[in-house]
Amino acid sequence: MTANREEERGTVTAELAVALPAVVLVLVAVLTLVAASMAQMRAVDAARAGARAAAIGDEDAAVARAVARVGGDDVDLAVEREGEWVHVTVTKPVVNGWASAGPLRARATATAWIEP
Repeated sequence: MTANREEERGTVTAELAVALPAVVLVLVAVLTLVAASMAQMRAVDAARAGARAAAIGDEDAAVARAVARVGGDDVDLAVEREGEWVHVTVTKPVVNGWASAGPLRARATATAWIEP
């Protein structure tokens, strides 16, 4: 019986070494999805705030401040006025720091009727 135990020694370590990369990959995927959904919600809220500010007649600088206050300083903003309507598009990186230049970006557009 002791010979059988000696043969099985280290199998748990080997199984863990095989399974650990898969567990880490799933964890990274879940954390990326959470970060993406949080960035998307902030981008939507920032676009709405910007559209409201533009609709009541604020200048583009005030719209940019409203968007930055809600979405953060790392957002990109585009304001387009078209007749009675204003379209505010906000783009926000999913991750901050050195990886913020990466391809994962949240984007939201809000449209509002310009108040008379």
